[in-house]
Amino acid sequence: DTDRALVLLEEYCKKLRKPEEQQLKKAIRKVMGIFKSSLFQALLDNFTKKTDKHGTTSHPSLSAALGCDVLGCPKD
Repeated sequence: DTDRALVLLEEYCKKLRKPEEQQLKKAIRKVMGIFKSSLFQALLDNFTKKTDKHGTTSHPSLSAALGCDVLGCPKD
């Protein structure tokens, strides 16, 4: 849920106060801006409609994929 992710990201950003954490805070705020954008919401709606039409999918959610693209994901 994008709204829940935004709340959690905002709470986490409030905890980032050290100078060395500011780059992470900036990246998180960038992701938050993307999540709030009308383009992201349209893509998410389209993704959700396709998932509903074809059943559940094993692919990561659009929000997770975008977050990993912007912030980087840990390697398995």
